[in-house]
Amino acid sequence: MSAARIKMNVKKGDMVMVISGKDAGKKGKVIEVLPKTGRVVVEKVNIVKKHQRPTKAMPQGGIMDKESPIHVSNVMLYCTECNSVTRRSIKMTGEGKVRVCKKCGSNLPDQNK
Repeated sequence: MSAARIKMNVKKGDMVMVISGKDAGKKGKVIEVLPKTGRVVVEKVNIVKKHQRPTKAMPQGGIMDKESPIHVSNVMLYCTECNSVTRRSIKMTGEGKVRVCKKCGSNLPDQNK
């Protein structure tokens, strides 16, 4: 079974807000994007307990907290200029395509450039 890629409107480093689920209303930065499964990992959201066995790097072992992926449909881009969730629009400028907030028209920060 081949998994079809899901269109992702968020990138690594984007600020997002969780709009549904147990962490609804929480804001955080996208740590990792998983396009094959259609999921994203957001910092301080969907925390799960991981039982870590002792290793040379961590001889104590123990129970650790870590972020687990959530579906991309449960998050929405967050614009820091207008302090609200928004959709993204694309504008053509001299240097190419730029992602823009639909509500206030300001450029969304691009962490990759």
